[in-house]
Amino acid sequence: MNKSTKQKHNISITPVKIITISFALIILGGTILLMLPPSSRNGAFTSPLDALFTATSATCVTGLILFDTFTKWSLFGQIVIMLLIQIGGIGIVSLITFFTLSFRRKMGFRGLQIAGESVGNQSFVDIPRLLRTVVISILTFELIGALILCIRFVPLYGKKGIFISIFTAVSAYCNAGLDIMGFQGEFSSLSHFNNDPIVIYTVAALVVIGGLGFIVIRDILDFRRTRHLSLHTKIVLTVSAALLILGAISVFFLEYSNPETIGKLTLPEKLNAAMFQSAISRTAGFSSINLSKMASITKLIYIFLMFVGASPSSTGGGIKTTTFAVIMATIWSVIRSTDDTIIFHRRIDKQIVYKAFATFFLSAGIAFTTALVIILSQPNIPAIDAFYEAVSAFGTVGQSTGVTPHLNTLSKIAVILTMYIGRVGPISFFLTFSAKPVKKHGEIMPEGKIIVG
Repeated sequence: MNKSTKQKHNISITPVKIITISFALIILGGTILLMLPPSSRNGAFTSPLDALFTATSATCVTGLILFDTFTKWSLFGQIVIMLLIQIGGIGIVSLITFFTLSFRRKMGFRGLQIAGESVGNQSFVDIPRLLRTVVISILTFELIGALILCIRFVPLYGKKGIFISIFTAVSAYCNAGLDIMGFQGEFSSLSHFNNDPIVIYTVAALVVIGGLGFIVIRDILDFRRTRHLSLHTKIVLTVSAALLILGAISVFFLEYSNPETIGKLTLPEKLNAAMFQSAISRTAGFSSINLSKMASITKLIYIFLMFVGASPSSTGGGIKTTTFAVIMATIWSVIRSTDDTIIFHRRIDKQIVYKAFATFFLSAGIAFTTALVIILSQPNIPAIDAFYEAVSAFGTVGQSTGVTPHLNTLSKIAVILTMYIGRVGPISFFLTFSAKPVKKHGEIMPEGKIIVG
């Protein structure tokens, strides 16, 4: 291979491709481990497709499950799943870069470029510090969360309460939503803890903090020194708070008299359930109520919340809160007949606006296609539940109305692909398979006039 060929090969392996491939390799490794008899509680081999589904769900921090995690998987299998969640939450590129920097090894421009892409940061100067913030903050919050959960789980379950606390904390902060509470009833999740604020609000806090994004966390940690929050952080905090309130109000009032969800709970338990479901509805697969029994209007609101999802550079999915903010601000600017998209008295670059709308329509198309596959291949599944499942998969949320365990082979494959695309991002996914763009060398296209609206 001559020098020019090597250079072309290096150029074609972009940071986006490396990150996309790294997630695929983690999933492959997890699939192989979960297929083995030691991973299964009954000591039998797990089918490749079911193992692939579970590994994808864990690595993409989604939380959709074909089997109850406790009753299906052995302790070894549960540890494999927890590690997949942890690696998927941090990102293999971020982990490798963190340890490289920790051992005082230098990184070249390309290494910093890949690392920056992995955490959604475009400033190469600050990447080492941001990566340390990413890894240290994740481990710190998970440790604090696990210690608080131990206060409740250890007295209840003895020594195994320690592992339950660690697993739950990792799953919550990484926005996976997988749980090992199946010994209280298959797929029961946290439904037995609506009257326990320690468990409910600890898990909710971990999910919310994990969904804010590492850049926001760093910005908040620096606030005492800088007395300044970036535009990105302001948008994330504002939109997140608004969606959190919307979700809580929706569950509380729309499900207030529904005996299948929160209707039979006491008023404090209803408030706990409403706040908890709202906190986890956009990013994590935990549940404290029977989601399949929710009213259709509540499911529609949750589909919207899951589609928006978490924030950039976080462990959550969806189109992201900032994308939603840019789209809404752009629509408002069109209504007002203004040329620029303005948020908090700042003009948003046109390229960001284009990317936001591209992300929206690609994401909507992926979720719609997945729902269509489920509906056509399994006509017995209600359309709204199929859409709920599809959006949950794309948003790497993991909430289910009970459809996942009943998916057929075609639907499983569609959901697996959707979870993967949702984790790496639709634009990143398609860029991985796109050909090298052709340079235009300054070519100017003639302007075309069309009528829209």
